[in-house]
Amino acid sequence: MTRQEKIVSMFNDIAPTYDQANRVLSMGIDTFWRKRACDLAFGYCESKNLTCIVDVACGTGDMMGYWKRRGDLKSVAIGDIVGVDPSEGMVSVAREKFPDFTYHIAHATQLPCQDGSSDIISISYGIRNVVEREAALKEFNRSLKTGGLVVILEFMKNENPSVLGKVRDWYMNNVLPRIGGLISNNYEAYRYLPDSIEEFLSVEMLQRELENSGFEMLYTQSFSMNISSLMIARKK
Repeated sequence: MTRQEKIVSMFNDIAPTYDQANRVLSMGIDTFWRKRACDLAFGYCESKNLTCIVDVACGTGDMMGYWKRRGDLKSVAIGDIVGVDPSEGMVSVAREKFPDFTYHIAHATQLPCQDGSSDIISISYGIRNVVEREAALKEFNRSLKTGGLVVILEFMKNENPSVLGKVRDWYMNNVLPRIGGLISNNYEAYRYLPDSIEEFLSVEMLQRELENSGFEMLYTQSFSMNISSLMIARKK
């Protein structure tokens, strides 16, 4: 089994309890991050009539729901909201929560989208789990319209943590795996989260990869003791 296959299998295992664990572990603050990402992205769009938003690594569909609700609030018309994820377990939960959206079981490197067909491609807390990340970023670029946006929310590596950053790291390494493991009965899956953050990129490194893949950076911000970072870039 490849590393990517192991990651997908892990998400299949925790899919039934994923939403419950996520709400407890984030203390609900991820809702703010997601709303902020949607609102800022709509502000960068040149039109309020969008053909398609694709949410990659859509998981149980939360970000798709925010795109719809925030779009309605901002009077943004969205033709189709498409979820893409290689985990059938996660997508099955998403389909129950949001039956009106479109779903595909696929990897980030093989999006079921025509060239230049999407207005926005988002990936929330999923780019860290994509083994062939640079290939995925090029695939995002292929699928987006010229001027289209890629919106990334992620837990980034903090190379020079502040005091609050060290508190974050302590929570991630000591509290999160225990609580997540208790809820899901899968300690290994929630031990993977802090380990994968430590092995991941800094914000600056991911910015460079986006620029090398044909994107122009528009916005970068870190939230809540640098727990979560938001990046928005435009296809040149």
